[in-house]
Amino acid sequence: MRIPRKVRTRPTSVITSIRASLHALYSDTRGSQILELAVSVPLLAVLMIGVIDFSSAFSLKHKLDIAVQEGARVGSSQPLSDITNTAPQSTIAIRDAIAGYLTSTAVKDCGLAAAATSAPGGTSGLVWTYTANTGCPGGGTLTLTIDRGATFQTTGTPRLTVEGLQITISYPYQWRFGRAVSLISGGSGPTGITQITTSATVQALN
Repeated sequence: MRIPRKVRTRPTSVITSIRASLHALYSDTRGSQILELAVSVPLLAVLMIGVIDFSSAFSLKHKLDIAVQEGARVGSSQPLSDITNTAPQSTIAIRDAIAGYLTSTAVKDCGLAAAATSAPGGTSGLVWTYTANTGCPGGGTLTLTIDRGATFQTTGTPRLTVEGLQITISYPYQWRFGRAVSLISGGSGPTGITQITTSATVQALN
């Protein structure tokens, strides 16, 4: 007569307890939330700094556009009787108008108001250049060029060559976005100094 073997079985309560413990372990999201926060906060910070940085650059470009337009407006009515001088007062008045506008809009003029007037140059011999770097962002240099011998053609018919005044300014802008990227991930971004350049041309009225 064959005697049947006994089959050992674990209590159902033990298996159920193990399953419940594993489910609780895998369903706990407290650690993942901390990880998500650690990853997302630096990315959001870089994004915010980038938006602020590029907005500041566009704002500076807009102010420089208006500055050269203001200088061109003042310069168009300045007399030409003193342009044979090394440092004509009419040209200095244009420089002062631009420096004054920059200061009024909270843009550092880098010492432009006190910058020395260069000897005239250019093909026309009527180009004056001012350079200033006192307190400029990132130790950069502001360059202002006033060309009182500039010419341009009209768009009508017939096309005429008109004597005018051209003002060009180059201003240093220091980026902050790249430094934020390098601090967080060691990557690269816009860094250092970028020269923002703009110009305006107007007909000379005198």
